Amino acid sequence: MPASPTLATYLVPILMLLCSNIFMTFAWYGHLKHKGAPLLTMILISWMIALPEYIFQVPANRIGHGVYSLVQLKTIQEVITLTVFVGFSVWYMGEAIRWNHLAGFALMVLAAWLIFKG
Repeated sequence: MPASPTLATYLVPILMLLCSNIFMTFAWYGHLKHKGAPLLTMILISWMIALPEYIFQVPANRIGHGVYSLVQLKTIQEVITLTVFVGFSVWYMGEAIRWNHLAGFALMVLAAWLIFKG
């Protein structure tokens, strides 16, 4: 009989997706803080940042698919992405998050809750 999933079985993929999303956010948007840098340089730096993203993301999804459905994994990914993005926007880019942004994100979290409900 297979062993029951442990708490770690559920948490490890989430933590790995969190790490992946931190790298992803810097790879996708970090260059916007350095608009004077040559585009090709920023593309190459972004690719280098994206490699650790995939080093976390691929195993996270493989491990996570043992306890989550594919739709649930994607939903977890999106909620983490929004959370990381808000922090990145405020603390790294210095941009304000307004009430309507938070309301829209809250609706996305509600959508995530609905996906996990069934």
